[in-house]
Amino acid sequence: MNKQRKNQLIDLCVRMIQTPSVTGKEKDLIELLRREMSLLGFDEVQTDSVGNIIGKISGSGSGKTILFDGHLDTVSIANRKSWTKEPFGAEISEGKIFGRGSSDMKGALAAMIIAAVEVKESGRTAGDIYVSGTVFEEIAEGYALESVIKKISPDIVIIGEATELNLNIGQRGRAEIVINTYGVPAHSSNPEIGVNAVYHMLKLIDEIRKIPEPSCPYLGSGNLVLTDIISSPFPGASVIPEACTATFDRRLLTGETIELVLKPIQEIIDKLYTEDTTFKAQVDIAAMNVSTYTKHIGRHTRFAPAWLLDREDDLVHSALDAIHSIGLEDAALGTYSFCTNGSCSAGVLGIPTLGFGPSRENQAHTIDEYIVIEELEKACKGYMALAKALAV
Repeated sequence: MNKQRKNQLIDLCVRMIQTPSVTGKEKDLIELLRREMSLLGFDEVQTDSVGNIIGKISGSGSGKTILFDGHLDTVSIANRKSWTKEPFGAEISEGKIFGRGSSDMKGALAAMIIAAVEVKESGRTAGDIYVSGTVFEEIAEGYALESVIKKISPDIVIIGEATELNLNIGQRGRAEIVINTYGVPAHSSNPEIGVNAVYHMLKLIDEIRKIPEPSCPYLGSGNLVLTDIISSPFPGASVIPEACTATFDRRLLTGETIELVLKPIQEIIDKLYTEDTTFKAQVDIAAMNVSTYTKHIGRHTRFAPAWLLDREDDLVHSALDAIHSIGLEDAALGTYSFCTNGSCSAGVLGIPTLGFGPSRENQAHTIDEYIVIEELEKACKGYMALAKALAV
């Protein structure tokens, strides 16, 4: 990668950061990338109905189709005064580019785009190379990527979320579990004639905390954590609450289904009912409405499966060898601790998926977020190497 191409990479990353793209408001960034991908030489650039942008570098033969994916939405700025840098200024200082989305994950997506163009100019691969900029990932992992995959049918997917330039071969999944308990309202001066839904919830939570957590030597534990609880009506105004809702975050391991995750909680609910027939509760997986900037409307179940490749898989060996070949000899195999779009490509659809990207996980969503320029350049070289090694 020559100096001109490095400058293009930095410039593209800067302009992407300078274009705010909070979830649901990615249109301006999509338009920027549509122009840039066309000018840079992508053979095709299109936007699907969900709002994702998809660029194609056509292969020369019948090799495998590789999809490089990076989400282009970001979380919002909670408190501007906490930042010492302008969140959308893309200030370059001390070898870093600062700004919201720099690490998570506009830097990686910029590197993917430049890498794809470099591959084209240095000699086309046998297989097609696609780069997708997906929307709505921050609050609905995998939802938008499914639309891209259905359109192009990739053989391999590479996620650009931060790996510190290591090769990730899996991740824990995530389920958002919603539990409701139901009571009978009464004036708080006469609680004996009512049924307090919060007391029932507390009893249920106490039992849930005793559920053993599964574990995996590579992915860690499938922990179950209470994240919020609220009674109804709220505020109570001297009324015994007739309903209570609690939300749990459950980290998933491979092979876990909705039925398996909900089963131990449902068994506790059934047990508590046999002990007290006034005990009424319901458990389910949360769902949300999706409305993208293209006016696409959908429904997303908040269950993102885990995935894990075999460390001895030929694909894993080939990818790691490719990364080592560009001077990243210390690159090792790892897994993500958070959820990515890989929950769709690998967890739901079973497509072999790898993770490779600059920066580190703990830079995501932080104050004064940044990407190190040297890592950005190395990531670009890594994407080039992966494309040439895998699109065969």
